[in-house]
Amino acid sequence: MRRRTIQYLVLLSVIALSVHLYFNQSFTLTPPEWLDDYSPFESEPENYKAKPRPYPPPRQKDVTSAWSKPSPSSRPNTLPADVPKRDAVVEAFKYAWSAYERDAMGSDEYHPLSHRGSDLGGGGSIGYTVVDAIDTMLLMGLDAEYGRAKDWVKEKLSFDRSGSFSTFETTIRVLGGLLSAHYLTGDALYLRHATDLGERMLPVFDTGSGLPYPAANLAGRSGQGGGVSVSEATTLQLEFRYLAQLTGKAPFWHKAEHVMEVVNKARLPNNLAPVSMNMGTGRFVQSRIGMGSNGDSYYEYLLKQYLQTNCTEPVYHQMYSDAMQGVHAHLVQKTPTRGLTYIAELLPKGGPDWQTSWQAQGKQEHLACFLAGSLMLGATTAHLKDAAQPASVPPKMKELTPTGQRDWQTGVDYLEGCMATHDTKTGLSPEGVNYRTPSDPGPPGERDWYINKADQGGTPPYDARYMLRPEISESVFLAWRLTGDARYRGYAWAIFSAIEKHCRLPGGGYATVLDVDALPVTHLDKQETFFLSETLKYLFLTFADDSVLNLHDVVFNTEAHPLPVFTPTIKPQFTKYSS
Repeated sequence: MRRRTIQYLVLLSVIALSVHLYFNQSFTLTPPEWLDDYSPFESEPENYKAKPRPYPPPRQKDVTSAWSKPSPSSRPNTLPADVPKRDAVVEAFKYAWSAYERDAMGSDEYHPLSHRGSDLGGGGSIGYTVVDAIDTMLLMGLDAEYGRAKDWVKEKLSFDRSGSFSTFETTIRVLGGLLSAHYLTGDALYLRHATDLGERMLPVFDTGSGLPYPAANLAGRSGQGGGVSVSEATTLQLEFRYLAQLTGKAPFWHKAEHVMEVVNKARLPNNLAPVSMNMGTGRFVQSRIGMGSNGDSYYEYLLKQYLQTNCTEPVYHQMYSDAMQGVHAHLVQKTPTRGLTYIAELLPKGGPDWQTSWQAQGKQEHLACFLAGSLMLGATTAHLKDAAQPASVPPKMKELTPTGQRDWQTGVDYLEGCMATHDTKTGLSPEGVNYRTPSDPGPPGERDWYINKADQGGTPPYDARYMLRPEISESVFLAWRLTGDARYRGYAWAIFSAIEKHCRLPGGGYATVLDVDALPVTHLDKQETFFLSETLKYLFLTFADDSVLNLHDVVFNTEAHPLPVFTPTIKPQFTKYSS
């Protein structure tokens, strides 16, 4: 009976979405054929309970949960939960977590096909998967799973590990996860571990320029590696600043903050950031510009640093605004046939003038789709005519500045372009696509984009994979919260249904799909930690009511760990914008 109910709800969602899109034909999402008779569970889990849950979940008696308290900036709850879909996402998380816990508890990563775990860094586990998933459990009210994860942190988590641990990944996943767990529970256990980890990582900033080493030896408290990407250098600030705010230890703040000052001084005339930097000089190295890997979260954290400290640091507002001006001037493109919005990459033409001479190419990574939601969030926070008055839901254009109106419309259009990449045989979006250009419009009737593939019979390349990534789901969540438009919940359900159909493994867990445009699918043996921390969290939040993590009260780090908005008690030192 429950399966038929869920199937019926899926059909209603698809019908409603089709009607909406018929009258709003800027984009047409064609559901995969299998969705017509799809039930989210091939075999219903024995413990599946599609019943309402209290949200936010009741606080544990021994902790103080700041996130469940109303704040002065919080608006009344206006977007109710879709309980069956919300709980279906919860069950997906339980299915993924239980397989990991059964086969690989404590390991950094999980390989669900071979039923084993593996560690990153070569020095033993530092809890990537466990710590990454804790705040999702808390938000979903999974008390039993959370209790066991907390016990592992208490009894087995250690950062006294030799090896080479990514500065970027360790910060966003482990430090961010610990800080978020502390924020959601008030438990000092997580802050103790976060402080220990932060102190072990501080030496990564001891370089000629102050840009961080890309890796750290945690036991040796030293940095490792050569060149650093702009995203590796500039996606540490939310975490280290909040750690400083909690502990009162100013070096956490100032070391991370100095990186932003270095990048600001090095910026190019177009206000965009090439992906590679020299740690010794603090200058950019000749390299591409894009919103994909190694560049994406630089732009994300410009806005979020401004929001994190309650909009008290105008230097980040200026950096963000100038960067988005550069994005609109050089990266925002439209396809020649359907007019899909996408974000191009720029390649340096070479020679001594490479900083001003660029060539655009129509290549876009799935990662870049974070920008759709980021633009919409920025328009309704950083570009309000009256900053003291929160934007309406959906925002009225008269509430936004001209820049805010531009960013909002680009965000809306770009999300439609990103959703168009789900038009594959599986309904999953690939890791990367190439867009048609006026000089290469493609054959009549073909899609406005294509996936680079090997010759017939060859192994599909990296671009064809779906790696359980969250970026489109993240933007869909933000669009839903900022508009209340039901089509975005329809998009989220289509994404979730495709994941359930093609990534869920009968032996437990979820896996990467090798080629999103080939049926039957072939899986790769990896369940990414961000599937638990980001993808399922954003899908869950899309179907939960909007009292769960009010967007006025938190910022999400790039691994979807919610951190609170606060007024800093440590005096910032980077306050002057380099003109």
